Amino acid sequence: MSIENPIEKVRCLIIGSGPAGYTAAIYAARANLKPVLYTGIQMGGQLTTTTEVENFPGYPEGVTGPVMMEDMRRQAERFGTDIRFGMVDEVDFSAPPYRIVIDGEKQLLAETVIIATGATAKYLGIPAEERFKGLGVSACATCDGFFYKGKDVAVVGGGDTACEEATYLAGICRKVYMIVRKNYLRASKAMQERVNKTPNIEILYEHNTKDLYGTDMGLEGARLIYKMGTPEEKEHDIKIDGFFLAIGHTPNTEMFKKYIQTDEQGYILTEGKTSKTNVAGVFAAGDVMDPDYRQGITSAGAGCRAAMDAERYLADWEIRNK
Repeated sequence: MSIENPIEKVRCLIIGSGPAGYTAAIYAARANLKPVLYTGIQMGGQLTTTTEVENFPGYPEGVTGPVMMEDMRRQAERFGTDIRFGMVDEVDFSAPPYRIVIDGEKQLLAETVIIATGATAKYLGIPAEERFKGLGVSACATCDGFFYKGKDVAVVGGGDTACEEATYLAGICRKVYMIVRKNYLRASKAMQERVNKTPNIEILYEHNTKDLYGTDMGLEGARLIYKMGTPEEKEHDIKIDGFFLAIGHTPNTEMFKKYIQTDEQGYILTEGKTSKTNVAGVFAAGDVMDPDYRQGITSAGAGCRAAMDAERYLADWEIRNK
């Protein structure tokens, strides 16, 4: 690190501004850790792209994702969190205090770090996905499935996650299509059996999504290609109100991998029920370490644990160094 600007020292640095980051900030601030939080490029995280949130406790009438995240931000600031817009470019966790570079120029020394950078859902890459995001396109069936009660939807993917989301949606929706590129499901046999025994799920094998169509009011259908690239190739449309991506997530951990242990998918590994990583004083919370649940409420709970673990770590360090 060749940054020459003055070095700022912080007790608790939080990287990320989703439910995990903001909740960690609330708890850390109340514990007088004087947390500094850097938001990343998407202030508020993935929930800011969600139109309606109805499953987060405390909002009996529901709330939009941006409003909920603004509420969390204001609560974190109320207790004294220093919230800053900026991107962490580089970290050095080789020895405490840990060196962090922000936006390629500002350098921090942090006694503790909470990583809450989340995970990014994988999309197909067709332009219409962006157009209909929040208007029919979703990467979370348990988050948004309720809005399609009694309607027809599609799930893209053939693994366990896709099967799980399809069976979940089948309990809510009238009809669920599974759009599968291969001529078989990659999911476990148990998940395949669940899908095959669900009467309102139809699997469209050897299908690719070419496009989505609809109006400014929302999605109306998908244009599919059967046996793409073969002599039998043909296009057809399905009428759907919801289009759910279940082709995986990419945890935002690339810059930490030199120091922090991850699983094969890149999710940060933590010790038991704690938020502790393999580096003392560095903690992880939310989707960046959770490949299974990926809910706002579970991320918030993980943020709480991370702040409490950071508080205990600092208290123990101070006792040891008296």
